[in-house]
Amino acid sequence: MASAIGPSGPPRSQRSPLSTSARLSAMPSGRGIAPLPVAASAQRSSSSSWNSPGSESCSAQSARIALITARLLSRLGARTLPCARAWGGIARVRAAPAAREAAMRVGALDGIRVLEFSVVVAGPVCGVILGDLGADVVKVEPPGGEPHRRNRAVVPNEGKLFQNFNRGKRSLVVDLNREEGRALIQRLVPQTDVVVVNYRLGVAKRLGIDYETLRAIRPDLIYVESTGFGTRGRLAGFPASDIVAQAYSGLMAGEGKVGEGGEPLALKAGAWADYMTGIATAMGVTTALYHREQTGEGQKISGSLLRSAMFAQSHITMREPVSDSAVRDVTMAKIDEARARGADYREVVGIRMAGRELGTQFALYYNGYQAKDGGVVLGALTKANRDAMREVLGLEGENCDDPDYDALDPVNLAEAERWKQVIRERIAERTVAEWVEAFEAAGTPVSPVNLPE
Repeated sequence: MASAIGPSGPPRSQRSPLSTSARLSAMPSGRGIAPLPVAASAQRSSSSSWNSPGSESCSAQSARIALITARLLSRLGARTLPCARAWGGIARVRAAPAAREAAMRVGALDGIRVLEFSVVVAGPVCGVILGDLGADVVKVEPPGGEPHRRNRAVVPNEGKLFQNFNRGKRSLVVDLNREEGRALIQRLVPQTDVVVVNYRLGVAKRLGIDYETLRAIRPDLIYVESTGFGTRGRLAGFPASDIVAQAYSGLMAGEGKVGEGGEPLALKAGAWADYMTGIATAMGVTTALYHREQTGEGQKISGSLLRSAMFAQSHITMREPVSDSAVRDVTMAKIDEARARGADYREVVGIRMAGRELGTQFALYYNGYQAKDGGVVLGALTKANRDAMREVLGLEGENCDDPDYDALDPVNLAEAERWKQVIRERIAERTVAEWVEAFEAAGTPVSPVNLPE
């Protein structure tokens, strides 16, 4: 049975079926996920088992469920069924208040309806972007709500992580393990433009929400499937999370962070593979909608954490023989030798990082430094900006922008390290505010290193 998702209140047995006692979450954007009232609940017996559709206790509930279901389907543009028993899989329904719903419907995707079956990050990110663009996104949750509602939650059942990934959406709680719940979804599909699924490969088919099943109901449906390792290959059916995708793709080792015990450290500032997958699939949806507008055809969009993490590494995962022979192949030969003698992770990553040092232009002028009272970052990508930085820092004689400068020459590499130390010492002499003011006056990219809070 689904438990109440929202602040504490009277027991369900004491609430009206149309109770709206759940609190509306305050969101930075003013478009939080709508409150979750007990709008339609399948009654349970004292033994905690679901009552059969034909039981006396269920009959009293059926009329209420029929009314609420009719309102829901009318709101979503669907027709009702003559018998409420078909909706026994519904646990609850919630809808945004009129003002909030009106705010949701401003954007390029106004009028587009999305059903989202997802947990955690990649799927919800896709859905929240579509909602930001004006789509009406209905998040389908299991009885009890998505488990990650309670992740680091201070507000009961609506932690900030959940709020962030689900703002602007409506929620429909359905038990997809029940025939009645699957029937409800199939009734909504004809009025749905986009379905977003973020489950392990094979789960959607088991729940009856796979592409083939739903396409048979609406042929021009746009269907998004996000997985960990993609839909083909040995790992296709295996579960994955952001940290696993970081490790498998090389993104984690590429960052080169190692713990005190020599253990690999993940990129902790965000679930980058998840975020990128959500952004990529949302882009795929907008492209598919344009394609459908031109051709009338729907299509399936596949995204994976692994693919996104590989893409994010740019030229590092690209193979080009001439360039690779000068840097990559030399570094990999050293790594192979180290592994052959049993080198640990710290040593292997250290070899890689040493072989992947950025060119002098980046090492000096596209880097972070410690000022007197905090961190400051320089971000010059052009010769003009670097010239301005040289003037601000008083670096006479530094010549990495000369046309004949060879960034791989050992002499130049050693000289670059000397110049980097000079910059470190000069930056440390003044405060962050003083350096930011000086570089901004020179028109060069600079920033203090701020905390996200």
